[in-house]
Amino acid sequence: MSKKVDLSIDFLGVHCENPFFLSSSPVCHNYEMIAKCFDLGWGGVFYKTVGINGMNECSPRFDNVRKEDCGFVGFKNMEQISEHCWQENAEIIRRLKHDYPTKVMGVSIMGANEEEWALLAREMTKAGADMLELNFSCPQMTSHAMGSDVGQTPELVEKYTRVVKQNTNVPVIAKMTPNISHMEVPSKAAVKGGADAISSINTIKSICNIDLENITGMPVVNGKSSISGYSGAAVKPIALRFLAQLKMDKDLANVPVSGIGGIETWQDAVEFLLLGAENLQVTTSVMQYGYRIVEDMKDGLEIFMLEHGFTSLRDFIGKALPNIIPCEDLDRDFQIIPEIHDDLCVRCGRCAISCFDGGHQAIEIEKDTRKPIITDKCVGCHLCLNVCPVLGAITPGFIKWKPGRTPHDVIIKHTYDR
Repeated sequence: MSKKVDLSIDFLGVHCENPFFLSSSPVCHNYEMIAKCFDLGWGGVFYKTVGINGMNECSPRFDNVRKEDCGFVGFKNMEQISEHCWQENAEIIRRLKHDYPTKVMGVSIMGANEEEWALLAREMTKAGADMLELNFSCPQMTSHAMGSDVGQTPELVEKYTRVVKQNTNVPVIAKMTPNISHMEVPSKAAVKGGADAISSINTIKSICNIDLENITGMPVVNGKSSISGYSGAAVKPIALRFLAQLKMDKDLANVPVSGIGGIETWQDAVEFLLLGAENLQVTTSVMQYGYRIVEDMKDGLEIFMLEHGFTSLRDFIGKALPNIIPCEDLDRDFQIIPEIHDDLCVRCGRCAISCFDGGHQAIEIEKDTRKPIITDKCVGCHLCLNVCPVLGAITPGFIKWKPGRTPHDVIIKHTYDR
């Protein structure tokens, strides 16, 4: 594709050739992996979290959640931070920055006390980090002095952020935990401590499955398991919710955000950008499809921009935020009655079953033709549209005004392409 749009962006004053970064995780923990991702076109990485010492990991440590005949929609990860000590990681980072000077080396760090945070900040900066990401969010650390337990304590978030800022001259990003009701609280503490940006979200504490053979969680580690982090496409709705809340908070609206959580396609990437993310981090998609997924993401993003007349990312970052409003402000004057397209309907009856057992008993099936008919009982909930197995067989139809409501212009979504 000829280059007609600009995918580059300056994030925290650091020029990035595109917004796609690997997130701090198993996909970017050594020289060979990161060199390959750079060669294939990623804009940068957030190097797997560096601690003082290497981690003692369990085996196995992955699990997933599946839905019918598709691949997994959610992924469980019991892995901790880097298995290398900080000295080994510093050498890898130094070598990567030397060999790939135009790529962005974000480095995630995590300490257990002020001294460790300070040391890691100094040493990773000297090694060549372009920015530091503070891991306040890993949900499966074996020490309660590290990870999401810290991220749920605003006082510690502020203190450790301030320590890092005092020991580096590069931008600092605080990585927030979603295992909390209001991410805005620790985020404001991080900003108070000097954080230049927020990254959101890390993984969600989970038990994906119970193994019926060993009567424990998955994965099974010598007959036992534990609660740990959940990622993948299944967490994207939660990630988008936290992102929107951060960007709509008046005290955080101007704080840059690196978006994480279920980004697997170019459409996912666009959604995060539209809600205000200026940088995008990816892991689970790479674990499924490899580093080359970035080529699809970049191509799709370019096509989206061309189709909408955008020439730079800044043209549409945050553009969806004004349209996210409180529930009480939604227009409730009308019902949009769906339309069933007879030429696409396969007569499976799923819409009728779901409507009767889970909706408003508004769809009847003709006895001879098995054709579904929408009756006057329909309230426009669109459950039928969502369960229909044929894309486009059921779409929004006509507007029905509630009694006593004044008709007015209504914007309707017409195209359902995913």
